[in-house]
Amino acid sequence: MIDDDWLNELTWDAQGLIPAIAQEAATGDVLMLAWMNREALQKTAELGRAVYFSRSRGRLWFKGEESGHVQQVHEIRADCDRDVILLKVTQLGHEPGIACHTGRHSCFFNVLQDGRWKAAEPVLKAPGSIYKGKGHD
Repeated sequence: MIDDDWLNELTWDAQGLIPAIAQEAATGDVLMLAWMNREALQKTAELGRAVYFSRSRGRLWFKGEESGHVQQVHEIRADCDRDVILLKVTQLGHEPGIACHTGRHSCFFNVLQDGRWKAAEPVLKAPGSIYKGKGHD
């Protein structure tokens, strides 16, 4: 068990959560933003695998638990105010890596062009074939 004093040095919101950005270590691509509670961040540090807190489900969410698209964590950073976490990860389970429940590499695939949002990244794998009707992770 890792000493958890470092968790007390973070700034948690009123719900006991902190935003966490997953960034691909090899490319620098920003893959997704999710939320963590203390337990999720502690498990992430212990396991070397991204664990988030699902606000919609009200429970821990082990990234890839349904899709198989696990995030191996290489480094955990905090911003200057210690109110945002940055995870440097390798996205596993598909080549190229799929982080988004839409079957895309990154959740940040929408780009504003001429006053409209347009998908700038292709779907690498159909969501229906990833989740088999179980929802998404």
